[in-house]
Amino acid sequence: MAEHNVLGHRGEDMAAAYLQEHGYCILDRNWTNRGKKELDIIATKDDVCVFVEVKTRKAGSATAPIEAVNAQKQHRICLAADSYLREHHIDSCSRFDVVCIVYDGEYSRIEHVEDAFRPRPRFYR
Repeated sequence: MAEHNVLGHRGEDMAAAYLQEHGYCILDRNWTNRGKKELDIIATKDDVCVFVEVKTRKAGSATAPIEAVNAQKQHRICLAADSYLREHHIDSCSRFDVVCIVYDGEYSRIEHVEDAFRPRPRFYR
């Protein structure tokens, strides 16, 4: 497995543990819908379904983890979340969080950005 994939999986494990320590119930991890749409972590807390995107970077990386969750990525996450909600017949409030992890091999800094973005309305012609 490529080094960046190992780092990503390690970051997702750390994010899941962090969320559980803070009262979240993990419903699913690395959920995919026919291999096209992917969600890192789906959790619940206080009757809210939380879709969590995890971004992990090595210390000293040129870009901050949060910068990788651009508008295009947000759009794909929202589409995947919609599929998840429909497939699992979930009709509760939901939100989109990002867990940013900066990892240096021994110490990790975790930042949990709640309600990091909102779905953008789609405009049809």
